[in-house]
Amino acid sequence: MKTKMKRREFIKIAGAGAGSLVVGSKLYASFNSKDEQNLLADGKIERTPTYCEMCFWKCAGWVYKKDGKPWKIIGNPDDPNSRGRFCPRGTGGIGAYTDPDRLKKPLLRVEKNGKQVFKEVSWDEALDFIAGRMKDIAQKHGPECIALFSHGSGGSYFKTLLHAFGSNNVAAPSYAQCRGPREEAYMLTFGEAVGSPERTDIINAKCLVLLGSHIGENMHNGQVQEFSEAVAHGATVITVDPRFSTAASKSKYWLPIKPGTDLALLLAWIHVIIYEELYDKEYVKKYTFGFEQLKEALKDKTPEWAYPITTIKPHVIRQTAREMAKNAPATIVHPGRHVTWYGDDTQRVRAGAILNALLGSWGRRGGFYFPSKAHLPKMPIPKFPNVKRDWRKAFPNKYPVAHLALSSGICDATIPSPERECSFKGWIVYGTNLPMTLPQPEKTLEAIQHLELLVAIDILPAEITGWADVVLPECTYLERYDNLRLSPGRVPSIALRAPAFEPKYESKPAYWMARELAKRLGLEDYFPAKTIEEYLDYQLKAIGSSLEEMKKIGVKLLPEEAQKLYLEDGEDFEFPTPTGKIELYSTILDEYGFDPIPQYTAHEEPPEGYYRLLYGRAPMHTFGRTTNNPNLHDLMEENTVWINSKVAKQWGIKNGEYITLENQDGVRSTPVKAKVTERIRHDAVFMVHGFGHSDKRLRRAYGKGADDQRLITRVKIDPLMGGTGMRVNFVTFRKEEA
Repeated sequence: MKTKMKRREFIKIAGAGAGSLVVGSKLYASFNSKDEQNLLADGKIERTPTYCEMCFWKCAGWVYKKDGKPWKIIGNPDDPNSRGRFCPRGTGGIGAYTDPDRLKKPLLRVEKNGKQVFKEVSWDEALDFIAGRMKDIAQKHGPECIALFSHGSGGSYFKTLLHAFGSNNVAAPSYAQCRGPREEAYMLTFGEAVGSPERTDIINAKCLVLLGSHIGENMHNGQVQEFSEAVAHGATVITVDPRFSTAASKSKYWLPIKPGTDLALLLAWIHVIIYEELYDKEYVKKYTFGFEQLKEALKDKTPEWAYPITTIKPHVIRQTAREMAKNAPATIVHPGRHVTWYGDDTQRVRAGAILNALLGSWGRRGGFYFPSKAHLPKMPIPKFPNVKRDWRKAFPNKYPVAHLALSSGICDATIPSPERECSFKGWIVYGTNLPMTLPQPEKTLEAIQHLELLVAIDILPAEITGWADVVLPECTYLERYDNLRLSPGRVPSIALRAPAFEPKYESKPAYWMARELAKRLGLEDYFPAKTIEEYLDYQLKAIGSSLEEMKKIGVKLLPEEAQKLYLEDGEDFEFPTPTGKIELYSTILDEYGFDPIPQYTAHEEPPEGYYRLLYGRAPMHTFGRTTNNPNLHDLMEENTVWINSKVAKQWGIKNGEYITLENQDGVRSTPVKAKVTERIRHDAVFMVHGFGHSDKRLRRAYGKGADDQRLITRVKIDPLMGGTGMRVNFVTFRKEEA
């Protein structure tokens, strides 16, 4: 008889507050490069190459120590990603290393006096427990009933481990909760994804169109630098946003669109471009498929049709469309990054891709270039075993264009259902705080209750660690080697991350953890290098370099591997789509029974007295990962909720006053400070994501601001690829709660 599992309790990690004083990031007196070389030669300062882990841009830089203590991080001038400069997050990386709230030892969930608590254990005990539980799950349910949620460089090692174990259920929340619709939309249209970093040729653009893309607030370093240079050179910026963002302040045109109607605006722009014959006729004729079908489908999508939907006046729609055409092909309708908004997101982004195609921007200077990426050999390993079941098994005939596993789908499929043959029984969670990452957090916590194993690998005691069976403390990126960075770009490059400091406490790097687990599971052959240094040296020597050389230079450009950036005029080119053309009319979507050309459908309106909840980012924080960072917390310690000044007056809300938000399902936020401003429309409010931590172990971030994720109790699922549209929630104000 199966024993009923005791309900999993959230455990506070005792002693997390213990630690030494924080080493600040205060810079010493500046000096020139000659002074720096003299100090390096004298041994008074030391520098170590790294690439940043504070966001996906992974800028390469140098970590400096002075008198053996952390000093500063700066960009590597040879790096195409950083161009020698770091953003606020990057320069604050030392704060991750010095944070006294870091996890210090492996922890195991045990029961003591009838209460679930964490017990400090050795690494051997923790890894033996995980391996034993994984074997049990594989024997009872099959290895594919274990899934990996991953965000960050070290996740690649656990991905190898899971594939070797017999499961390909590897999910990154950045796909279904962020960029997935964008990648699939561009794949459907051009046969290629946009990639990360994006292949946008902003530095050469003459016109840049931003729809909800908050350049300057998302702080993707190289892109922000290119944006600044393009603006300085006189590029026209058109920003479509219900909020007067940083990018809007640099724009020639700000279109404060009604939230939820972006697709209608895009279709009207396409109508103008086609019917005023502003499109690139030669490009469209030579490279596209389905132009006549597109023209017919959008014949009535005039600016006058879009005006009552979007509230953007017809003459403004026409004027901005003509501005795009005037500067084409050096015009970019930016694909964005976080694009999971309303559930029709793949089609909305595809409309932007179609607009880029009509303007002739793909593969053209000032539009989208063809990126190059370095290729390095891998050590030979055995073939991965065949997988009998994957995440798709839980969702038959759904999300046909999804190329990656859905993190929200794995969460849903962990909750037992008579419709499913098997639910997930084990989660390995690397570097992602699922309660503050996945929408509908109550569903995430319900799924957790059905797990037989939950392993959390993190640097800080994020909320997910309190629900884990085992907590493994990872060292920061400043204390470890990782795989060489192979970012796509104009010139292929490799960058080295080497440890600038010894790992603090009993933290370990991900490669070591994954290999030690592999040894216990009989999978050591999948990790043939005993150390990651051995693996890196193997790869580097294959291209005529070495680990020693990379320690000295940090970044190596491989121009001999670069491909041409742009199409030549009239060049014959076959796109990797079913027709070999840019598909304005998608044959794949037609085959699956979806609209081959995007169509607009109205979205639900806020009830009386409610406002659409919008969210975004701040330049000094990477969502909730950095709000406890001692160096970055001082720059922004809490978020605010932007409220239109007229709305605030109606509710009697004053600027700086703490209020509580309540969503349409009666869920309330923690108190959050009101920012009363005319820089946002009357029918929406805005918050920066990543605040409102509920765990006291994060001593700086605890209780500061409000968690927007808590208020996202409804989602609209993109039927094409399963992305979770999260801007379908509405909030009202409750002053008495604050």
